[in-house]
Amino acid sequence: MSENENHEQSTVSVIGLGQMGTRLAQAFLTSGYATTVWNRSAAKADALVAQGAVRAATVDDAVAESPLVVVCLPDYATVSDLLGPVAPRLRGRVLVNLTSGTPEDAAGMASWAAGHGAGYLDGAAMSGTRLVGRPEALFVFSGSPEAFATHRTVLASLGNSVHLGADPALAPVYDTALFGLAWGALAGFYHAVALGGSAGVDPVDFAAVAMEHMPFVTSLMSDHARQIEDGRFSDDDGTVAVHAAAMEHLLETSRAHGLGTDVPELFGSLLDRAAVTGHGSSGIASVIETITKGERNA
Repeated sequence: MSENENHEQSTVSVIGLGQMGTRLAQAFLTSGYATTVWNRSAAKADALVAQGAVRAATVDDAVAESPLVVVCLPDYATVSDLLGPVAPRLRGRVLVNLTSGTPEDAAGMASWAAGHGAGYLDGAAMSGTRLVGRPEALFVFSGSPEAFATHRTVLASLGNSVHLGADPALAPVYDTALFGLAWGALAGFYHAVALGGSAGVDPVDFAAVAMEHMPFVTSLMSDHARQIEDGRFSDDDGTVAVHAAAMEHLLETSRAHGLGTDVPELFGSLLDRAAVTGHGSSGIASVIETITKGERNA
């Protein structure tokens, strides 16, 4: 077949059928896109083939079948090992890499793809595997704006697909930053559930009330982001000193109930460092300066 005929035959190829890769392929199939799949262990493609996917015998075949090639593999070294031998086949295609890695990895892969005449998008799935294919699933992409515009509709099959900019390193930056944000929120939640549980509060009941509180918390993010951008920290949401006193209360209460104090101790440390560096009367967004400057208590 000619290359154009191959492109007409299939819309997207997915290479790597781990838990995430399988869900990606299922989302493309559900949206009606012809999907070619390949995995080193061929049996992992069986369920997808039963759902309508085309099994590629080799990586070369998988790349040849589609103008859009999505890879989701354990690491960038594996991506390089698999695609290196078939690099000439990538010319004129778009490579979307949903493999987790560093900004440096993404920049290197983008340069490699460009050297072989391929468009490149680095990406990250920010909502785990559970939500893939649903509108609320967040996927971030960075790299070639032209490649994203060309395949935006197909990528929207995965969920809310957001293009962050032309720099391919942006996706892994957001990936790691948002991972840290999620864990910060979850760590606070786990400690809160433990504290509530020490008083006999059911975790599900607590979570229902916590969800009502979260819109206020997320509203602080946008407001405090503006404060950080301006370098002026309003005390409308309380000063560092006020929050430090409240955090000490949380510490004392946690100790009194026999709980671990790792989480409030971390938060308290950030507030204490902000106060030591002259921000005791500043708004709490000033804590950013103890992080960006890497300041520590003596």
